[in-house]
Amino acid sequence: MKIELENLTKRILGTGNFISVDRNKCNRCGRCLIICIMNLWRKKDDTIYIVDDYQSKCLECASCYQVCEAGAINFQYPVGGTGVVYEKG
Repeated sequence: MKIELENLTKRILGTGNFISVDRNKCNRCGRCLIICIMNLWRKKDDTIYIVDDYQSKCLECASCYQVCEAGAINFQYPVGGTGVVYEKG
């Protein structure tokens, strides 16, 4: 059974940047790469980063923030009234 994520949520624009990485703290463990169900994290040339358009795809679950053992991921839920709205589930 294929789950269509687009049909489960809608997005309200205006979130701004709510995830960032402190490259000085990042130990490149890759946990964020593994945990993100939306596959928004990348590793290139020993640098881990989140894709530029993450705001339009992120489910705001904060899993990346929770598994970051180095405390390198800064996560804040988007401003109220913006971001992902779960309509079903």
